[in-house]
This record gives sequence, C-alpha cells and structure tokens, in this order.
Amino acid sequence: MKRRAAIIGLGHQALGDHLPGLLGSGRAELVAVCDSNPIILRERRDQYQVPAFARPGDLLDAVEPDFVIVAVPHHAGRAVVEECAKRSVHVLKEKPFATSLAEARELARVCQAGQIVLMVTLQRRFNPIYTSMPGLLDQIGTPFLIDGQYTFHTDAPGAGWRGDVRQAGGGCIIDMGYHLIDLLLWYFGLPSRILAEFSATAVPGACYDAEDTAIIQLGYEHGLYGSVLLSRWAAPKTEKLHVVGTRGSVLLAKGQVQRLDLTGTVVEELTRPHAPTSAATAQIDHFCRVLDGERPNASGPDQHLAHAAFIASCYESKAAGRYVDPKELL
Repeated sequence: MKRRAAIIGLGHQALGDHLPGLLGSGRAELVAVCDSNPIILRERRDQYQVPAFARPGDLLDAVEPDFVIVAVPHHAGRAVVEECAKRSVHVLKEKPFATSLAEARELARVCQAGQIVLMVTLQRRFNPIYTSMPGLLDQIGTPFLIDGQYTFHTDAPGAGWRGDVRQAGGGCIIDMGYHLIDLLLWYFGLPSRILAEFSATAVPGACYDAEDTAIIQLGYEHGLYGSVLLSRWAAPKTEKLHVVGTRGSVLLAKGQVQRLDLTGTVVEELTRPHAPTSAATAQIDHFCRVLDGERPNASGPDQHLAHAAFIASCYESKAAGRYVDPKELL
C-alpha cells in the first residue's frame, strides 16, 4: 500500500521537484493539492485529477493524508505545520525548517506534542555526488581549510517576499545558503565560531532588506577553518565546496566531485548528470521508510535546530561585529 501524500504550495519547487518526485515514487501517491492561487490550483487539479483545496485545514480534514509536502513561502510554513500537528499528519517540509531559532524551538515542540515526524527537504543528501564526500575526505589527511561558494545572478534579488526579512527570516543565508550550510553541518558538524558580513545593496535604490550577498568566516576547535561566499547577485552561477587537507583536497561542485593530490592533479572523480527528479523521488521514498521505521530521520527538528543556530549566529555576529559561537545559542 502506497502512502497517501498531499502537496501544500504549488510554486516552482513543487512543480520542479515534488510533483514529479511523487509520480516516480514507489512508496507514495498524490491524493490532493492545495494553493491560495485559484488559477494554479485549478490547473493542477485538472492535470493530476486529484481534489484541490485553497486552505490547508480543509485539505487535511477532507482527505486525511498520511503526510503532506509543505512547499510554501518561509513565513507561511509554521502555520501549516501546526495544522498538520493538530491532526497527527506527518510533514516533509521545504527548507528552511524555520525563519528563526526561536521559531525552530517552537516548531520542534509542536511536532513532539503532535507526535508527528517532520523531515526537511535537502535533495543533495540523496545525490551520490554528495553522499560520496565523507569517504573522499577520509583520504586527504587532516582537513584544515574550507572554501565554499554558492552564487548566481538574478536581476531582482529582493523581489517579493524573499526580499523582506520579516517574511523570509533573512536573505541569501537562510534561503539558498541553507543548502551549503547543511553540507558543512553534515560533513563537519557545527563550528565553534562564526563571523559574518553581508549587505542588501547590490541594487541601489531598491527597497529590500534581506541580504543579497554574504561572506561567512567559520572555525572549528580542531583547527579547521574557512569561508563561505553566498550571493544572489554575483555571476557566474557557482556551487562549490573545496576542502584542503594535509595530503590533498576534495573539490565538490554541482554534478561532480574530485579528489586532488597536493599539486592539484585529479586522482579520482565522480560525475553525474543533473537529475532533480531522481533525487526528489529518492527523498520521498526515504521519508516513507522513515515513517515505516526502516530508516532514521537524519533531517528532523533536532538536527535543524543546529541549522537555525548557525544562521542566527550569522545575524548576531553581523549586529555585534564579533565572532559568535553557535553552540552557545542552542
């Protein structure tokens, strides 16, 4: 029997990842959709031949799904999770987990009280390029330097709700930067010090306050240190994580990971064509296995309290002009 899944929020992420992912899943099926835009809602209802609802509560009451995929704007996520928790409906939620550390703590309590499983979507964790990274890091001696970068150009980096800190919780750090932050926490754990600088000045005269560009310096107690550049203004589009060790380095990019010797010569590499639907399906199937008790939930509320602490440290560091230890915020 397949798990009965509904999607709340029919924007770009749902259309590009979650809907195709569900269609390819062997463990879940789409039973309903929800969106506040009546035109989009009607189109998806007709396309997928499933019930459609304008309000999450109406969907949950009428359909009673096993779980929902929540792909709504950052500020709307909390209310949807609370609606699901009241009805004991599990949640696969688009990142970020929360818009602030305080909200993350509250959502963790809500999930625990409602006895629901919540997993945050991070498709890179289901891509063999990224899952191969720990084994390659073991072969470069002692890592001591990290160079991370995730940039692309959009003409309007502050457009819509993403440009409003009150709605988005922040700019490029909490939005696109969440993926790179997750990789850092996955591979190395929470750093002991963070120093961040960022601005919202790429478009002079534009009215937005969510940072379009940020530089984050970080360090670990065992001598590992580095920096991360995030920008939704700076071209060309770049996604990389370069880790240097005493016996070589590993260069992770979108679709490719390479292990290099000390001279920079490629020793081994793994490449994979871009396959977002495959990763989305793997993520949905994994979540079903979590619900069935076959897999641990490695991307739940407890883990994402660390993500929230990392991000909160960036904003606190900027305000205070000094290094902040994110572990002290937990």
